[in-house]
Amino acid sequence: MLDDAVAYVDGPWTHRTVGAAGARFHVAELGEGPLVLLLHGFPQFWWAWRDQLVDLAAAGHRAVAVDLRGYGASDKTPRGYDLVGLAQDMAGLVRALGSADAIVVGHGVGGLVGWTMTAYHPGVVRALAVLSAPHPRRAARALLTPGAGAGHMLRAQVPILPEHRLLADGCVRVGALLDAWSGPGWPDRETEERYRLAFSIPKVSHCSLESHRWIFRSLWRPDGIRYAHRMRHPVRVPVLQLHGSLDPVCPPEVARTSGRSVAGPYRWETIEGAGHFPHEERPRRVSEALVGWVRESDGERW
Repeated sequence: MLDDAVAYVDGPWTHRTVGAAGARFHVAELGEGPLVLLLHGFPQFWWAWRDQLVDLAAAGHRAVAVDLRGYGASDKTPRGYDLVGLAQDMAGLVRALGSADAIVVGHGVGGLVGWTMTAYHPGVVRALAVLSAPHPRRAARALLTPGAGAGHMLRAQVPILPEHRLLADGCVRVGALLDAWSGPGWPDRETEERYRLAFSIPKVSHCSLESHRWIFRSLWRPDGIRYAHRMRHPVRVPVLQLHGSLDPVCPPEVARTSGRSVAGPYRWETIEGAGHFPHEERPRRVSEALVGWVRESDGERW
């Protein structure tokens, strides 16, 4: 196993550690202007947003990509991986970064965190963009739809074994998931190796699965029922939903029903030829969509 130094990938960005919600979070930051907070999904870390960091900064924004709790160089605490706790982390991080609010962009689990922030910390989210992430009220349907997402979620409920599978043979399973969940031609060897190294950091394999366990198990528990009730509140901020046309984890037709939970301005865009990781499979297309939408969300057209 490696230490968290592998999460400090060189580039035009600045790395630092920020304290929030009783934990320490590693962030990569680039640019000046209105804050755009980028939340990665599974099985990744902040580096998933490397292209968007550069493009958003060039467009006049302060782009910050964070390692979520349990990932990369952020703290790996024993608890705190439910969506409510992760949303509290990110709301606290926005304030710790010196901003009253932020445009939040989330992929996968990071997208679910973003949706949750709109219900639990509405004043912190100026606008929300989600990639490959249905609204949590629609996520249960995705779990019941036969496919890669449902299969992974069910296998993750077994104690200990899934962690060992992720770590075996130099985290080869991480590369297999990236390949199985993406469209043709991605990832390349260098990208796969980067994510395999990041999952070799002690405790990441366990912590990353804890949120998946909560998402599934909470469906029948009081905390999950309270969460579901809270998430019935309509989202009133502008929402952009980007989804790969070939996403095998959450079918586009399931994710698109998320618009029913949005009372504010809502836009759906399909990323043709992309699977579950459109921001890496089609980085230019996603950056163009995000930059244009962020400008609108800053008041130029909404």
